[in-house]
Amino acid sequence: MAAPLGADLLPEVVEQPVHLRLSLSDRRVYVHRGNAVEASFPVAIGKPGWETPTGEFEVFSQISQPGWTNPFTNEVMPPGSENPLGDRWIGFWSDGNNVIGFHGTPNRDSVGQAASHGCVRMYNEDIRQLFGMVQLGTPVIVEP
Repeated sequence: MAAPLGADLLPEVVEQPVHLRLSLSDRRVYVHRGNAVEASFPVAIGKPGWETPTGEFEVFSQISQPGWTNPFTNEVMPPGSENPLGDRWIGFWSDGNNVIGFHGTPNRDSVGQAASHGCVRMYNEDIRQLFGMVQLGTPVIVEP
């Protein structure tokens, strides 16, 4: 079957890559597709003494319904409504021992504050949306 007339004149549609820009001063994460901001969400960031690290990173872990291990007591908390990581986990930083990422939270009042131990807390409905917009390898830029 021959291609329709003019088919070779249609522009090729190219999917633009996604990257995240976390502005610590704005306390927002911006989802960029190419040069356009596709979405943004309010976040909680690291409190004084536990600041969220700045720099260029990439998503290396995505977990739906994560469990959590308390880094101070090693107590393990299964997934659920009281889990400090909420509904989703998106890891982007590690020093080989500790990890930092975007995650949900049962503590909605903390979003917009400097309240975490370095992680980026989000409303559960927002982290579910963000989780579907990124993949392993998605660049994450964290700015002051």
